[in-house]
Amino acid sequence: MTAFAAGALSALALSPIYAGPILFLTLPALVLLIDGAVVAGPRGVRRLRPAAVTGWWFGFGYFLAGLHWVGMAFLAEGRSELVPLMPFAVAGLAAGLALFTAFGALIARLLWSDGPTRIFALAVGLGASEWLRGHVLTGFPWNLLGQAVAFTDLTAQGASVVGIYGLTFAGIAVFAAPVLLADEQGHYPWLRRLSIALVLALVVADISWGIHRLATAAPTGEAVLADARIRIVQPNIDQAAKWSPEKKQEALDKLVSLSDRKTDPQTLGAISFSEIIWPETALPFFLTEEPEALARIADLLSPGTILLTGAPRVEPTDDVADGGRRYYNSLFAIDDAGAILAAYDKVHLVPFGEYMPLSALLHRLGVGELFRGIGGFSSGPRRKLIAIAGHPSFSVLICYEAIFPGEVLPESGRPDYLVNITNDGWFGRSTGPHQHLDAARMRAIEEGLPVVRAANTGISAIIDAYGRTVASLPLGEDGVLDGFVPSERPMTFFQHGGSTFLLAFNVFFILLALLGKRKRRTRS
Repeated sequence: MTAFAAGALSALALSPIYAGPILFLTLPALVLLIDGAVVAGPRGVRRLRPAAVTGWWFGFGYFLAGLHWVGMAFLAEGRSELVPLMPFAVAGLAAGLALFTAFGALIARLLWSDGPTRIFALAVGLGASEWLRGHVLTGFPWNLLGQAVAFTDLTAQGASVVGIYGLTFAGIAVFAAPVLLADEQGHYPWLRRLSIALVLALVVADISWGIHRLATAAPTGEAVLADARIRIVQPNIDQAAKWSPEKKQEALDKLVSLSDRKTDPQTLGAISFSEIIWPETALPFFLTEEPEALARIADLLSPGTILLTGAPRVEPTDDVADGGRRYYNSLFAIDDAGAILAAYDKVHLVPFGEYMPLSALLHRLGVGELFRGIGGFSSGPRRKLIAIAGHPSFSVLICYEAIFPGEVLPESGRPDYLVNITNDGWFGRSTGPHQHLDAARMRAIEEGLPVVRAANTGISAIIDAYGRTVASLPLGEDGVLDGFVPSERPMTFFQHGGSTFLLAFNVFFILLALLGKRKRRTRS
């Protein structure tokens, strides 16, 4: 239970609490628990099992506390029959994700020693498990431990060099380091001094880089793209009513009304926007089959203004298995004549939410009908660079896509900014929308690109290329956010060689851990 409590307390390091320093207590506790997680007997699985169990309990506490808000999705559509499933789904998700932490603790135990370098063994094990969590079975890199390093704008800038996974590796070693102060000197005090020096070097490097990067930045909100004046619309439409056929007109009315709201003359003056942005699935119908909706959008837009809106898209297909129609979660760019200039189909879909994993296999096994109604979306072919004459270029992240490090840019070119549209109405007034926003903030830092975020219920925001929030709308309120798109930064070190830095961290920490392990064997 101590491991479970340490894991649960570690979730306090995440947004919106940002109590990052709590890990200076919980990760040393995990080190001490793995120290004691041994059994007598021959080398092998039996010797590793206690460490894996300890890691699982730590991960279970961390994910249960950090992802408890997932249960809100069972309440969002007002379906009371789903409520009894809520605790099982939340606990099941946490238990499944904790398997990665168990694997990380097992890997750490393989590199373990009774000396100071075991903090680097922990960094290798947990860091590798976090990377795997972000990639296995399409990945779920939500609440990576590196987010705790980014609890301030200053310390977050290291992501522009090593990315969030690099911050995870380094952060685990740094946060676990206080255990060294309680260790005995041992037979190799120089190894303890070396470990402490390396940890301090990591801290100094991160802070120094943050100071340098922010010192060269213009004050928040001052460096903007020319003529990129935007309006973000946050309609705060109730999720339970969002997909009701009789409510679709009401949804469009509210979006148009907010978009046409007069601008405060003390901020931007008369209405003159480059883009108006509506959130994910803002229009709960097939836009291409609703010419009246396109006509209303044309009437709304001033000359030269384009609307970016989320809406489902349908296209005919010859595939009988698809029922002759294929559906996408999309963003449309619409001009003042009501013409669709461009569209983007979401590439990285949410498993069990937007699609059913292994659906073809399930149908071959004859159990596909049991899962009918889950998902239904198809994945788009690729990320797009959307360049419309007279407007800055952008690429799109629809909801869940914003949590994937290094997977946000199109191959066709670097955009001027990122558009993130989302519908966090599934998660109510919980910590989930705050954590989702924090992930988008990390993508801005890693890529050196501003993020413009439109959310149905919040939190809509304009984030600059340093991850600083220029302006935002609160969770659970409707309204508009007017501003300018911040200017981009040159390509970051992360873009040039993020995987190289990550590999270097991993190899270096493995060598340190093996050094300590070798010294232990030499002494014995």
